[in-house]
Amino acid sequence: MMVFRGSHELYMGGTMPAFTGPPPFGWLQRLDPETLEVLTQSPELPCGEHVWCGAIAAHQNGDVIKVNGNFVHRLDADCQINSERQLPIDQAHNGLLVLSDGTIVTKDLRLANQGPSTITRLDPDTLDLVGEPLALPEGSMGRIASDVTPDGEFIYIPGIEHVWRIRVEPERLAIDKSWTPNYRQSDSDQGLSWDGCISDGALWLMDCGDIGSLRAIYGVHPNGRLIEPTDRLSWRRPAPWSGAQRLVRADLQDGTVQSIAPFGTPGGGIIAPPVHVPEHQLCIAWDSINGGLAGISTQGDSLEVAWTTDARPSMQPVVFPDTGELVINDFDGDDDKLIVVDMTTGEIVSRVSTGSRLANGMFLTPGVDRDIYYRSTFACARVQWQ
Repeated sequence: MMVFRGSHELYMGGTMPAFTGPPPFGWLQRLDPETLEVLTQSPELPCGEHVWCGAIAAHQNGDVIKVNGNFVHRLDADCQINSERQLPIDQAHNGLLVLSDGTIVTKDLRLANQGPSTITRLDPDTLDLVGEPLALPEGSMGRIASDVTPDGEFIYIPGIEHVWRIRVEPERLAIDKSWTPNYRQSDSDQGLSWDGCISDGALWLMDCGDIGSLRAIYGVHPNGRLIEPTDRLSWRRPAPWSGAQRLVRADLQDGTVQSIAPFGTPGGGIIAPPVHVPEHQLCIAWDSINGGLAGISTQGDSLEVAWTTDARPSMQPVVFPDTGELVINDFDGDDDKLIVVDMTTGEIVSRVSTGSRLANGMFLTPGVDRDIYYRSTFACARVQWQ
């Protein structure tokens, strides 16, 4: 992923994707925002040999914080290590948040039948543990989201069957047992949820996320360290379930759950979260395996399909609510393109090739002048539109 530390300080972080062969490692680069030239880069960062994309965040203390496998690093503006810590759970971690008090939280990733996930809180200056790591009642695949409300600060974590709400207290994290929506029945033929989008009094999720490639990566330990090359790492392989892709809404007050299958095609699958746009009372969902992009009207008491578009997205999108534009990728099997979609109609108003022959589930990053930063396994690009 890419983040801005200052208005012209662009950083990109990731993990060298060594599924086989030499040990993998994490890395951080500072890029020129216009040319994408690498201005400086970190040394190789240990990751416990786990192969996963990790996450970065620009902290108010001036550091870039990087979670990578089962390690966390503080790096300065020149991508040099200030400090590092091995996390207490020997598992790849998925997600990184900076809470309102500046502390850092991250969570290890586990699929069904792999035991409970653990959320860990760290001091941003020393990387010391803040309180004890909190074991969740279930495993958790998706990343984490947080919200500050008049009732306190909360972290939302999708589990195997439920969504868990964690209350942030000064010295500890505590499970809020009064709010445990069940988004996926244990006997349902649906996959697990990725991360959620907090918007308009609800947490918005898409299920059907633990596709075959993810099961291959997390079926070994260290995660992603395969004994020999395999063709099982494509997200385009058939889904290991018959259920259609669903959008799920969990009310933040009473925990009631609504869902809709906008395409109805069996064997749906995704590797990213939806995005809700309150200015347009619309939630955007898609099916990466079968194809299809949909705008779901969230007006009134029910969810209804407002439009569908022929596209095959896989990435985390960006919305521009003032202009009603959505930017997301569209992979045709040979070339990954970026498209600009009119969210009011679903019309694709612009399309450009990124030059990447592969697509994955990475984040798109907004620039400062109607531009978007894109990266995939083999490509990095800046795209601007008029």
